[in-house]
Amino acid sequence: MVTAHQLPGGDDTIVARATAAGRGAIAVIRLSGARATSIARALGASELHPRRATRVALRHPNGEPLDDVLLTWFAAPRSYTGDDVVEIATHGGQVVPALVLAACVAAGARQATPGEFTRRAVLNGRMDLVQAEAVADLIDARTTAMHRQALSQLDGGLSRRLLALRDEVIHLEALIAYDIDFPEEDDGPIAPARIKNAAESLRDALRALMNTAPQAAVLRDGVLVVIAGPPNAGKSSLFNALLGESRALVTPIAGTTRDAIEAVLDRAPLPLRFVDTAGLRDTDDAIERLGIEVSTRYLGQAQVVLACGSSEDDIAATCEAIANRTAGMVIRVHTKADLDASASDAQVQRVSAETGQGLGDLLEAIDRAAAAGAVALPPGDDVLVTRERHRAGLAAAHDELCAFLRAWESGALPAPVAAVHLYAARESLSDLIGIVDTEDVLDRVFREFCIGK
Repeated sequence: MVTAHQLPGGDDTIVARATAAGRGAIAVIRLSGARATSIARALGASELHPRRATRVALRHPNGEPLDDVLLTWFAAPRSYTGDDVVEIATHGGQVVPALVLAACVAAGARQATPGEFTRRAVLNGRMDLVQAEAVADLIDARTTAMHRQALSQLDGGLSRRLLALRDEVIHLEALIAYDIDFPEEDDGPIAPARIKNAAESLRDALRALMNTAPQAAVLRDGVLVVIAGPPNAGKSSLFNALLGESRALVTPIAGTTRDAIEAVLDRAPLPLRFVDTAGLRDTDDAIERLGIEVSTRYLGQAQVVLACGSSEDDIAATCEAIANRTAGMVIRVHTKADLDASASDAQVQRVSAETGQGLGDLLEAIDRAAAAGAVALPPGDDVLVTRERHRAGLAAAHDELCAFLRAWESGALPAPVAAVHLYAARESLSDLIGIVDTEDVLDRVFREFCIGK
């Protein structure tokens, strides 16, 4: 396996700001590499003790004062990257961190590329590739459910499952190799049915893990809840009330919402992704028609639809309009219950964005519909496939197992030739975990990382 120091620039000491830019109490500048401690000393750190914060009057190599900082040294290999790492906690804002970063470069560091710290951690064996992706998922998590899943993946849950599947492929290869190389041993030849059963069990395990991708999408993005209805039916007011903030423009003018507006409400057990859509009606306005087309696309993807209206006739018309546009669970919602005291249909959720009436009951109804209509979630300790790269790699391994089974059952190919499919399946799983000898997979993974991580 390639190590960090075998790569172009792998011996460089890299530096980047590890905290977001902007006004704040502190900022963290991170150095990693063989010269991290010597650069820190060049900036004024006379004493360094592993894993102990030291107060330092930081200076540029030219002697110019920079800041009063806390500096912490993490000695290799017990650091995030596996190399010597120095973290400098400066005062926040724009100027101080920029000056400290420039001073580190002047002392011999190189500006890190996006994801380079985590990439070094992978290459130095501090984590595998799946765990590295979990770091990015943890940073990007929009829901607590996705946060929990990313933590599980960072802890190695998915990695252990992938390694176990890879070991099963290797075991299957070993059975075939034994049968080919030692056909006359006392134990006799391996029964073809034993190999077939093992391959089928492995194929099914790959398929089961691959099919968790839609579940992960629900945890990441939320159950899609589309708010539909005619113009001026109170959809945008309901959208804002459910979120507890003004995200959609609310006016008494029909047709104000010309495009879909999305927001995620982080709820347990499932996050909800609300979409406020353009009013459904016949119109000659070209721009409004485009908005209605967008609404129709969302309705086609929706898992839950709130069929809204300011009267029961409007609600019935909405249900009729969406009948052929969605397969999602439909909840009928009277949006202006404070203006209409009549209640002839117990199946209609009566709410008021103005007074807050019925909003809690509506959210509970949405939770029930989401649980019934969304992809079922596994037990809490199960792992999910959170990225398209994972799903595609598992799909490739699964297809190779299917090809092996077809060749094995038909007897059309000699065993050594059929076993080529097992080798390909093993390589697909190896690429997922990061057991690789080339840089192309790493380039794809770290392309979207942020600088400083």
